[in-house]
Amino acid sequence: MNLTVAVLDSLDKIAPGDWDACAAPEAAQGRAANPFLTHRFLSALEKSGSIGPGTGWQSLHLAARDGDDLIGVLPLYAKSHSQGEYIFDHSWADAYERAGGRYYPKLQSAVPFTPVTGRRLLCRPDRPDAREALLGGALQLARQNDISSLHITFCTEEEWHWGQTAGLLPRLTQQFHWENRGYASFDAFLGDLSSRKRKTIRKERALAQSFGGTIRQLTGDRIEPAHWDAFWTFYQDTGSRKWGHPYLTRAFFDLIHETMRDDVMLVLAERNGQPVAGALNFIGRDTLYGRYWGAIEDHPCLHFEACYYQAIDFAIANSLARVEAGAQGDHKLARGYLPVPTYSLHWLADPGLARAVERYLKAEREAVGQEIAALADLGPFRAGPDRAGD
Repeated sequence: MNLTVAVLDSLDKIAPGDWDACAAPEAAQGRAANPFLTHRFLSALEKSGSIGPGTGWQSLHLAARDGDDLIGVLPLYAKSHSQGEYIFDHSWADAYERAGGRYYPKLQSAVPFTPVTGRRLLCRPDRPDAREALLGGALQLARQNDISSLHITFCTEEEWHWGQTAGLLPRLTQQFHWENRGYASFDAFLGDLSSRKRKTIRKERALAQSFGGTIRQLTGDRIEPAHWDAFWTFYQDTGSRKWGHPYLTRAFFDLIHETMRDDVMLVLAERNGQPVAGALNFIGRDTLYGRYWGAIEDHPCLHFEACYYQAIDFAIANSLARVEAGAQGDHKLARGYLPVPTYSLHWLADPGLARAVERYLKAEREAVGQEIAALADLGPFRAGPDRAGD
């Protein structure tokens, strides 16, 4: 074999079909399992200026080839901060820099601003050996450029176990996901809940629907450019309150409209013909991914309706297996979203920092495991093997 690994400073340096043959090979027969790994999503981040100069995200994607054949790719970025990742290492950076080290830049394998689990070492299905070449290339890039660390965040569980055998440090975190247990309707889902939780959700939905307007789900050609104008206003409000400034640019949404509107489900709440709130979701092969929410008017329970209950409605109607509602949020538990583990891998060049982080991660994994078990016990579902109805 003649394996080589090259660094690409832009997705423009690789053909969309070649990237997707590694990142989303199933899309050749239909919808991508994970739309965030596709060339069109990642390139929209670059072309829109959401990442790139001045953002702290510099593209350094890796492409592994056997001769002329592309066999694997790795979405990789040089980071000058720890924003937009949702796996927090600020305390590691602070400790290292107080000790005289230089933590930034670091290398980050992730989908920017997207806390969604997915493959990171993206090998062509017939070339799993590319994984070792990609990881080796990333570590060589870090060592040759005196970079402090490599972080592979929101990887799959299988990659997490494999990465540990390769010497990377494992990290365990959690999110809340809704699982479709073959429900025929939203009422069927409610039938799985305790009586008190069922009544609460019905009250919340009724209260949200009484805001004085209508709530619509839009996808594909039903989404018009004017809808993105409204959603941009919502997104700016949320972004300025949560992060200080929005991560994504206005141009990103235009590019998504051009290339991915069939992969989008946009929830809009409209009053007197004007959008007043909305939620943006992306559609995978078996999963609906909730990403952003915003509003210009405050109405009770409208957030829960637009983000969580409309997503469940869509998943049931389209026979999707689950809804992933993004990072954090214990309030999701009462609405049928249960805790699940999420996985990351880390390599740190400094042996002293690596030992300290390894001790921390071991204790954190134990605590997260206990928290997931405790939260699952507090979930809204009826106890017992037969949970159908009262």
